[in-house]
Amino acid sequence: MAELSSVFDMIGPVMIGPSSSHTAGVVRIARAGIGLLGGVPEKAEITFYNSFARTYEGHGSDKAIIGGLLNFKTDDKRIKEAFEHAEEKGLSYTFKSVGNSSTHHPNTIKLMLTLEDREVEVIGESRGGGVIKITEVDGFHAAFSASMHTLIIKADDTKGSIAFISNILANDQCNIATMSVSRKGKNDLACHIIEMDSGLAPLTLEYMRSLTWVKEITYIPDIDM
Repeated sequence: MAELSSVFDMIGPVMIGPSSSHTAGVVRIARAGIGLLGGVPEKAEITFYNSFARTYEGHGSDKAIIGGLLNFKTDDKRIKEAFEHAEEKGLSYTFKSVGNSSTHHPNTIKLMLTLEDREVEVIGESRGGGVIKITEVDGFHAAFSASMHTLIIKADDTKGSIAFISNILANDQCNIATMSVSRKGKNDLACHIIEMDSGLAPLTLEYMRSLTWVKEITYIPDIDM
């Protein structure tokens, strides 16, 4: 099914920079990445693919990704001096480019982020108008926009787990907008990615983290809030 765009996607977000794909979308991919990491990284390895690989410097995507990793929003004027702010914050980063990857969307970024003893790998696409899609998290398939409250649960591939999680969220008055499950293999580690219309109560998160078959939970509120 083709993806639909709203009039707001066509107009684009309020932002710093000349292009919603090359700046606003890039900032939002980075902010989704730090949401998954749990904070501003100490180290970042950034790979630009295809169109991004050829234009990221000229269109300011390099400053946009660093600004986003510093948790600047799309309209933050500090993005223009993102490199200087990164140095002040102690953020070490490297850029790589892959100019011809047939398996990736034209505007794709891969982030390898490190904070203390935690690492995450995130792949995201900037799809125009500031709209993004996170397509991979730590090797698991994903397809979320980071424009809603998002729950990422890594858990044992246990029978009935999807229904159990859905029931917990329903009891917290959370309406599920989308849910996807990716797994390494049968009866192996699974990754549940759930987008919700509203946020979760801290007690609900605490309860889910206490379940023996749940290995890790990451909760990302709407990154534009």
